[in-house]
Amino acid sequence: MSDQSIEKFLRRLKNSPSGAVFNPWWQVDKENDFAPSASRIRREHLRAYLRERLGKVRFAVIGEALGYRGGHFTGIPMTSERLLLGRKTGIAPEHSLLGITPQRTSKPGKCPDGFSEPTATIVWSTLLRFKLSSEEFVLWNAFPWHSFDPRRGMLSNRTPTNSEQSAGIPMLKAFLDLFPCDKVVALGRVAAVQLKDLGVSAYYVRHPASGGAKLFREQIGKIVARLN
Repeated sequence: MSDQSIEKFLRRLKNSPSGAVFNPWWQVDKENDFAPSASRIRREHLRAYLRERLGKVRFAVIGEALGYRGGHFTGIPMTSERLLLGRKTGIAPEHSLLGITPQRTSKPGKCPDGFSEPTATIVWSTLLRFKLSSEEFVLWNAFPWHSFDPRRGMLSNRTPTNSEQSAGIPMLKAFLDLFPCDKVVALGRVAAVQLKDLGVSAYYVRHPASGGAKLFREQIGKIVARLN
């Protein structure tokens, strides 16, 4: 794999479904982004994130969809601005992004310290706790874009529709082709169904939200132990 593979992958991400879907790498959130350059910054974040992991990944975690507190503003799945910038998470930014200096893209007035996503913090801290190098695991979503509730606006999340989930399958396949690895983990039902449709053997783990953090950590620990 090469940088050309990553550039091709980034270009494919342009093809997001219409409707209540935000494409953070190729669109600007005029209400919440700090500047028109926000989408370019998010592309740079994702490019650096993927580049650092090419040929090194052993473990992939696939979630449902980008969240507004996470990848919507960072461009990196299950990674919040606070985590990326090392603010009040206990996780150093070099663990999440190497090679470039990360930047926030949300307006400071929206959330002074940057947006924080509990799921992102739990996933990152758990994987690092089990002594995985940040380059050994990669995070992605079955539906790679941000599906939001049109009644509540961009700062909301919703489960992708069936047609949207279908639209995400080619990108999920492209991602798995880019990062073949020893273990694939489905974080939640949508990811499990998408991976099954692709014929990918994956471990299903409890989503850490809504009281599931303890079980999630236990299940991840057992899977990581099988890598050694």
